[in-house]
Amino acid sequence: MMELFRNRAFTRLFFATVSSQLSSTIGAMAFAFYLLDRFSSQPAYASIAEMLYSAPTVLVFLFIGVFADRFDRKRIAENTGWIRAVLSILMLAALAANVWIPIVFLLLFLRSAVTKFYFPAESAMIQGLLREDQYVKAAGLNQSLNGVFTLFGTGLGALVYHSVGVLGAVTIDAIGFLITALLVRSVSVPVQVRLPNGPTSFSSLKMKSIWGDFRDGFHYIVSNKLLLSLISGFVLFGLIGGSFTMLPMLTMKYDLAPDKYPFFVSLYSVFLGAGFVVGSALGSKLVEKFKLYQILISSLFLTGFLILLLGFTSSPWAYLVLAFVTACILAPLNMAIGGWLPKLVEPHKMGRVSAWIDPVMMAGQTLMLGLIAWLYPSSFTLLGLYIFIAVLLFLTSLIYVLTLPRFARQEESAQGQTKQGVSLGA
Repeated sequence: MMELFRNRAFTRLFFATVSSQLSSTIGAMAFAFYLLDRFSSQPAYASIAEMLYSAPTVLVFLFIGVFADRFDRKRIAENTGWIRAVLSILMLAALAANVWIPIVFLLLFLRSAVTKFYFPAESAMIQGLLREDQYVKAAGLNQSLNGVFTLFGTGLGALVYHSVGVLGAVTIDAIGFLITALLVRSVSVPVQVRLPNGPTSFSSLKMKSIWGDFRDGFHYIVSNKLLLSLISGFVLFGLIGGSFTMLPMLTMKYDLAPDKYPFFVSLYSVFLGAGFVVGSALGSKLVEKFKLYQILISSLFLTGFLILLLGFTSSPWAYLVLAFVTACILAPLNMAIGGWLPKLVEPHKMGRVSAWIDPVMMAGQTLMLGLIAWLYPSSFTLLGLYIFIAVLLFLTSLIYVLTLPRFARQEESAQGQTKQGVSLGA
C-alpha cells in the first residue's frame, strides 16, 4: 500500500476524496436525523432525502462520461468542489431561515447532481496515474477509506447533530468540499491523463456528439461479455445500497431500539466501518490466492445469508455484530469489482464506461428508496425488505456462477492471444 502513497498526485487525490466523502456522510446522516426528529410521523421524508442523493443521475447521466473523456478531468473534479461548497452554504441559509422543506430538497438535489461529475473524473485520473498491477491495491485502499468514513462519518453526524444541530453538519459539508477543491487544484496531473482525447471546446460539444459518446460506451460494454456481466451487477448493488441507506435507521427507530435509535445507528456505522477495514485487509490476502470471480460469487452468497439473518434479529447488539460480519464480506466483493474493471477498460474509454455504471447503480438505488418511501410502513414490512434483498443476492450469485467463470476464461484467452501477437510483431 505504501508504494501508492509515494505517488504524490495519487496521495492528494486520495485525501481530496476522503474530505469529500467524509463531509458528505456527516451532512447526510445529520440531515436524516433532523428529518426523523422534525417529521417523526412522516418517515417517508428521510427516504425522500436519501433518494435525492441518487435521483440526479437521471438528469446528468448523458453528460458524466462525456465530460470525463472530452474535458479536463482535473478541472471537472476541482470545480465540483467549489460548486458543492456554494450549494451547501445556500442550504445552510435555507435551514437557518426555516424555509419550506422542498426548497432544501431542491438544493440537495442540485448538489447531488454536481457530485455525480466528481467520481468519473477522479477515477479516470487515478487509472492514468497508477500501473495496472496497482489497481487491486487501490481498490483495497478505497475499501479502507469507505470503512474509515463509515466508521466515523455517521457517528460524527449524530454527534454534530445532537451538539450543534443540522446547521453545524451542513457547515462541515461546505468546509469539506472547499478542502476537496483545494487539494485537487494542488495535484500535478500529466496532460495525457487530464485530456486523453485531446482538448475540446465547450462550444463544439453538441447533443448529437454527447449521445454518440454515450452510445459508444454502451457498445463498448456490450461487446465485452465479462464487462457487461459486471456492469449489470451494479443494478443489484444499487438496490442493496438504497436499502441499507435507510434500513438500519428504520430498523432501530421503529423496531429494535425506538428510544435509543441515534445511539445504535451511530454504533452501526462504527461496526460497519470496522468491518470494512478488517474486510479490506482480508480481501488483500484473498485476491492473491483466489480468482476475482471466485471472491465475487462467494461474497454475494454469504452476504445474502447474513442479510437474511439481519431480518430475523431481535436484539440491536446482535444486529450490530451481524452488520460487522456482513461488512467483512462486502469489502472483498467491492475490491474484486473495483480491481477488475480497470483491467477490462481502456483508459480513453473509462469515462464513457463510468457514465453507464453510475446510472445503472443509481437507478437501482433510487427505485429502492422510492419503494421504501411509498410502501413503508403502510404495506411493506422491514422483514419483507430483508428477505427481498437476500433473494436478489442468491439469484445474482447463481447467475454469476453460470456466467462469470466462462467469460473470465474467454477474456484471459483473448488477452493472451493479443500479447502473443504483439510479441510476434516486435
